[in-house]
Amino acid sequence: MRPSAGKLSLCLLMAPFVLWIVLLVVLPHLQMLRVSFHVRETWDTVAFGLEQYGNFFSESYYWRTFVRTGVMSLFTTFLTLVIAFPIAWYIARLARGRSKGVLFLACLIPFWASELVRTYGWMILLRESGLFSAILQAVGLADGPVEMLYNDAAVIVGLVYNGLLFMVVPLVTTLDGMDEHIVEAGYDLGGNHWTVLREIILPWAMPGVVSGCIVVFMLTLGSYLTPILMGGKDSAWFTEQIFTQFITRFNWEQGAALGVLLLVLSSVIVWAGLRVTGQNLRKVMG
Repeated sequence: MRPSAGKLSLCLLMAPFVLWIVLLVVLPHLQMLRVSFHVRETWDTVAFGLEQYGNFFSESYYWRTFVRTGVMSLFTTFLTLVIAFPIAWYIARLARGRSKGVLFLACLIPFWASELVRTYGWMILLRESGLFSAILQAVGLADGPVEMLYNDAAVIVGLVYNGLLFMVVPLVTTLDGMDEHIVEAGYDLGGNHWTVLREIILPWAMPGVVSGCIVVFMLTLGSYLTPILMGGKDSAWFTEQIFTQFITRFNWEQGAALGVLLLVLSSVIVWAGLRVTGQNLRKVMG
């Protein structure tokens, strides 16, 4: 194939992806950034200014919800990593033959249903008349029905469950390529379980850890259904504020400003995570 024909083929193959990125990602975000600086003077005239961002910092409910969402997203990501790592280790290093595929499929099956269905499933289990409440009453740990919904713990349970697969997959991929002799050498040199985990396994798995954490953190930070359905009115989430401004109050300028701030928050935390772990985005996403 001539070089010019090869370049043309590459351009044709990349064209749908480039159009998708430009039309559905780049342009909407640029438009959102532009609208966030609009200050409405009358119903058909706008000026440019920082009023929307000033509203965010002057209204304590906005920035308290902003900080709360960021902290809870980080905690949820950490908890997902702690739960997913042993699962990924077992699938990648201990499972053999068909059991490896069966275990991986068991992690995948719940995600054949939508996030809404998965969240309703947890609501059925955690409500007053649900399975967990019945078990607590049956073993004598509760005298009556126990309501486990509409609090932060319920939100975290739902978010961890929704993010588990996205943490397990990169961890399995990374751990699967680790040479068993490296681990054995660690024990032969006198290392205990903790030393081998800290000095050998975690550094090897770090690209998968960072990759999974980035995906889970971004999904958690931008989640809407799970915090709304399982947290109730006492568990405010920042995406709810954005939805309220756009859909309920028709205040697109304020909604755009809150959306930009959420994007900045996620970008800063991902950048900080890459710096702290010594990873780069190309390596962890490659």
